[in-house]
Amino acid sequence: MSTPEHVESTDKYSAKWQERFDFFETYGAPNDPRYKEAVKTLPDFKKKILINANVIAFFFGPIYLFVLGLWKKNLALLGIFLGINIVLSVIFAILGMDFPRPLSMGLNVAMSMMYALAINYAYYLKEIKGEQGWNPFKGMRL
Repeated sequence: MSTPEHVESTDKYSAKWQERFDFFETYGAPNDPRYKEAVKTLPDFKKKILINANVIAFFFGPIYLFVLGLWKKNLALLGIFLGINIVLSVIFAILGMDFPRPLSMGLNVAMSMMYALAINYAYYLKEIKGEQGWNPFKGMRL
């Protein structure tokens, strides 16, 4: 495991990532009360989405995490979702029912939201703090 010290300069990142990194550096993790208050004071909805969520991760989550080098967190999330789908498939098979399409769609949207909400802080931990763990929800408020 890496030490939690600053590893990289933020000069090599886009303006969006620099803004996110600066916000996390100033106000802490999403589960920090300072973070919650700071998000409330952001000027517009677009800024709140920029800090809290990642649109690319919503649509291309598993691929995007591998591209960013967050493979451990990606494998953990994929395992969680695969496990949930297997358990639900077995339950519906025992009941003699097909997997309901609305439930399947809801699970897919939930998976996409988990990727979108978790990636910004996870990437900050990897790039700035040097932490590359398996827990995709580290520092998140659940």
